[in-house]
Amino acid sequence: MSDQAIALTPEPEGYGGWLAELKARIHTAQQRATFSVNRELVLLYWQIGRDILIRQAEQGWGAKVIDRLAHDLHTDFPEMKGFSSRNLKYMRAFAEAWPESEFVQGVLAQLPWYHHLALLDKLKTEAERRWYAAKAIENNWSRNVLVIQIESGLQRRSGTALTNFAAQLPRPQSDLARESLKDPYRLDFLGLGQEAQEREIETALVQHITQFLLELGAGFAFVGRQVHLEVGGDDFFIDLLFYHLKLRCYVVIELKAGIFKPEHLGQLSFYLTAVDAQVKQGQDAPTIGLLLCKSKNKVVAEYALRDSSKPIGIAEYQLVEALPEELRTSLPSIEQIERELGGEE
Repeated sequence: MSDQAIALTPEPEGYGGWLAELKARIHTAQQRATFSVNRELVLLYWQIGRDILIRQAEQGWGAKVIDRLAHDLHTDFPEMKGFSSRNLKYMRAFAEAWPESEFVQGVLAQLPWYHHLALLDKLKTEAERRWYAAKAIENNWSRNVLVIQIESGLQRRSGTALTNFAAQLPRPQSDLARESLKDPYRLDFLGLGQEAQEREIETALVQHITQFLLELGAGFAFVGRQVHLEVGGDDFFIDLLFYHLKLRCYVVIELKAGIFKPEHLGQLSFYLTAVDAQVKQGQDAPTIGLLLCKSKNKVVAEYALRDSSKPIGIAEYQLVEALPEELRTSLPSIEQIERELGGEE
């Protein structure tokens, strides 16, 4: 039967729903197959790396054995990529970094191999690698996103914004809210200079909303810019309004292109009250606020938060890249490794 004839044939009753369900099952099966293949590959690489470590330690094999092994494996398995000398060295480093087979099988096997190369290349300690591996699994980061988060120092910045959440929110929401904010926020992707004004930054953030959401972190959903509120016949406009899917609450973000001043909290508190009264639904948690400023005096900010009755966080933003020296690496990039693996014959 031709495609045209099939298109003209009426669907049996219930066919559309069944087809949608079948497509979903096929998609799930494909994902499971991909996960299974990745898991077996990661475990194979770990086992190869562990065997190299054991034989070098117990039998005194030198470093040149890796070059010989790469040659022999490539000869016997020419259709398989990934057995270059460099990748075999990564397998050894992988096994050395993660000696616990249970942790590799239960947790790390969920990440693709290139994610592990990023963790090995970019991070120095096991604690750092564990933290970023857990976040990558939790948020389903691609390898590129993982690298961005590492290079931006996400772990160092997470949960460091000044807040009064412990006093204004019940636990565990207060803990989750605190961990959802960071300090500073890196906005170097906007391409703006240090003297950019509030409206200019706001416009650029909306134009680059995907990158801004990535910087904000998992759970944030964009609601609107310059959100209008009418209170007592007067008009007010919120800079940026978000909804946090995990906290189940609205998040008001106000931008200040200068140093933090205590009076900024009065305006933000007013907006939180208005959102709670006019926008928040019964099932939503209390609205929280985030004041993003160019700089702040920490002591002044702490004092100002003490008298605020609304849950608010204060953090700085950076418009130009300020990557600490310790995060830079002279090791080969993931792209270089991919080119080498992809170029094997």
